[in-house]
Amino acid sequence: MEDRGVRLNKFIADSGYCSRREADRLIAEGRVWIDGRAGGLGDRVEPGMEVLVDGRALAGRCEKVYIALNKPVGIVCTADPREPMNVVDYLGYPERVFPIGRLDKDSQGLLLLTSDGEIVNRILRAAGRHEKEYEVVIDRPVTPSFVEKMSAGVPILDTVTLPCRVRRTGERSFNIVLVQGLNRQIRRMCEALGCRVVSLRRVRIMNIRLGGLKPGQWRMLTAAELSELMRRLEGKNKGRE
Repeated sequence: MEDRGVRLNKFIADSGYCSRREADRLIAEGRVWIDGRAGGLGDRVEPGMEVLVDGRALAGRCEKVYIALNKPVGIVCTADPREPMNVVDYLGYPERVFPIGRLDKDSQGLLLLTSDGEIVNRILRAAGRHEKEYEVVIDRPVTPSFVEKMSAGVPILDTVTLPCRVRRTGERSFNIVLVQGLNRQIRRMCEALGCRVVSLRRVRIMNIRLGGLKPGQWRMLTAAELSELMRRLEGKNKGRE
């Protein structure tokens, strides 16, 4: 017989409280209760059931929002309220949202935030295969040799970065398109080649572009952007199965 209701982690994500991955952690820590008992990772929520997270009742599925923010330098990509410069408090959106992925504290540019825990899960499953584009300024001239080495792959963090697209845009600036997201990847790649990043700005994630947003400004994704993003995610996640 077909199971009724939805899985507990999906119910929490659909409510906009957090991502599915974070919901699994909360459940494992015993912070989620269903109808007066501790919830388990395999539990399902049926209509009329009460779900509490840290004593707070969840209302179930909510209207989802998708935000593009030009994150300023100094803001940290976390929803953790213990971090005084966390991006959620900085944004100040009236509903609960959380960042999709990360962008270094010292970097600025495009960051996506959402109340949709499901899309976070889908993007994480596709991680390492969707394009992210950056504009970078370094402290020395960008030479043909530098471009060639960055494009081919650079040894960092006990691995070699995947081939990527690099284009010189000025005497000390270049554009780079990555398909992976190692910790502080561009900065580490530049350091390995003997230079230092002066400024770094992300201008695109997949089909979503920063456009004319100034640091600190944000906008909702358009219906066309969201439709194309979902289409690309579906294709990538099917390819992974």
